[in-house]
Amino acid sequence: MKTLTTRFFVAAFFLAAAAVAFANPFKSKIISSDDSVLVITVPEDHFMKITNFTQDGGTDRAVVEVTLPGDTENGGTTNVLTATRIDFSTGANSQNSPEIGNRVTIAGPAIVKIRPIVGAKLFISYRKERDEGSGGGGGGAGGASPTSIPIFSPTPTPTASPTCTPGPPFFTPCPFP
Repeated sequence: MKTLTTRFFVAAFFLAAAAVAFANPFKSKIISSDDSVLVITVPEDHFMKITNFTQDGGTDRAVVEVTLPGDTENGGTTNVLTATRIDFSTGANSQNSPEIGNRVTIAGPAIVKIRPIVGAKLFISYRKERDEGSGGGGGGAGGASPTSIPIFSPTPTPTASPTCTPGPPFFTPCPFP
């Protein structure tokens, strides 16, 4: 019984270690009005999924601001997501109905900034992942080679038809046409 229990705990330990090592959990942050700007760097060949961005209080609306390094042509910075307000007791939106939250995916390389709002608490949930499918099948320089997919089509098979072969001199005709 003692060895069975030991084996169980060893197996449980390895399963727990694998879950921690390979899991890519979501991260959550709370940003108060007296906090500094939250800066999240998304490296190249990674992307960031924001699944929740809410705001409680304050009069101004919080935004997720993305800067693409080296993108001076378009100004380099843009707002990609606004916070979903969960408290409508203050500000210009005090009479509006509840809002629907959106999600956004940001491809790297990028710098994501969330500035605190006076009198508000912000909550964000996000996850950064490695882009395993770089290349995207666009035929570009992604390095991925297309995989051939065999296509099977039914080929007609010949059916056997009866034939007669001539026999000895006392020839008998074939019984079928």
